[in-house]
Amino acid sequence: MTAEHITRRCSGLPLLLSLPLSVLMAATLIGRLPKACTALLLQNRFPPSVARSSSRKKGYPCLLVRTMASSSNESSDKKLNFGPWLISKEHVFHTSSLSAAFVNLRPLVPGHVLVMSLRVVPLLADLSQEEYTDLWLTVRVVQDILKQHYTSCQAFNVAVQDGRDAGQSVPHVHVHILPRKPGDYERNDDIYDDIQNWAPRDDLQAKEKPKLDVPDDADRKDRTTDQMADEAKIYRTLLASNKL
Repeated sequence: MTAEHITRRCSGLPLLLSLPLSVLMAATLIGRLPKACTALLLQNRFPPSVARSSSRKKGYPCLLVRTMASSSNESSDKKLNFGPWLISKEHVFHTSSLSAAFVNLRPLVPGHVLVMSLRVVPLLADLSQEEYTDLWLTVRVVQDILKQHYTSCQAFNVAVQDGRDAGQSVPHVHVHILPRKPGDYERNDDIYDDIQNWAPRDDLQAKEKPKLDVPDDADRKDRTTDQMADEAKIYRTLLASNKL
């Protein structure tokens, strides 16, 4: 297919070229952007050498995400705010237009890293739709990077402490990403207590954090189907009233 044919199929190319990269990523991942248009966008949004080397990869969704990962780190040449603290550029390994990933001062397991929004806000609800989408697309990119380095990793804990009552120690939206392997914790669920108690500095650790009392599986009782249906009905009603 020639460039002229592609351009005719992508009549909205000028508009697409003006969109933020995170929006283009989301459109590609859900299949709303034709592959031919993706190829043309790469040629216009990235250096020719990047577009050519990336075009040999199969699957344009991964193509666009990985191209962004390799080309977006130009913005990590300055310190970034993590709540009231500054993260050195040497500790930041990936940035997008709205998010950043950096290594952890106190990792719970090897490869335990953090992804944060570039804008300093405490709650997920404070993020714009674009920031929210970009944050989770960045989490996906980082997981892919970690799997390439920690080749035995087949599982992750991905955790957000969304507010102080959930154990958040730094009032800035961030996601914990922890590569897991068999036997890294004697009791697997203990990692949740460690995430709950995690803080970048001792003075940020609460003296007594609320402990979630989770009964053992053998002590948990199933709810009735009617109880579960009643709860689901409440949420459906709220969704309908909010037109979500």
